[in-house]
Amino acid sequence: MAETTLSPERADLLQSLQRHRFFLRNTARNLTDEQAGARSTVSELCIGGLIKHVAGTERAWVDFIVDGPAAMRPPADPAGYARYAESFRMMPGDTLAGVLAAYDEVASRTDDLVRTLPDLDASQPLPEAPWFEPGARWSARRVLLHVIAETSQHAGHADIIREAIDGAKSMG
Repeated sequence: MAETTLSPERADLLQSLQRHRFFLRNTARNLTDEQAGARSTVSELCIGGLIKHVAGTERAWVDFIVDGPAAMRPPADPAGYARYAESFRMMPGDTLAGVLAAYDEVASRTDDLVRTLPDLDASQPLPEAPWFEPGARWSARRVLLHVIAETSQHAGHADIIREAIDGAKSMG
């Protein structure tokens, strides 16, 4: 089967997603599971937890593109809030290898969607939440740009945490 040529926009989206994922993943290079779960700043954040969070966020936004606002239900009970908080931490039984493998699965699904989605202008209504404008809709394109921004922001957080662990930097 011949490979389909991507539009320049889709190629740019894929390249940007892959670049920012690389920066996030690169903060975890050569870390032990213990280091990946280390809190090296005053925050609760750790590198492994940030990767878990970004993977979960990307998964949820891709579900939103496909299934609409029902895929983005905020936690409504204490157990849901606890699960959300755990998405930022390495939990007992978590390994860096496992977190990275799960992130790879999410990234692969997203990349496939970018390649195959019939229309990047297709939109869904945002779920009701205080942080979304009432009645707003986001196109698949806008969701993907949001995922890129989220990944980039958390790659920066992870870079600071990594530098505090052992002085290593993502770049430079």
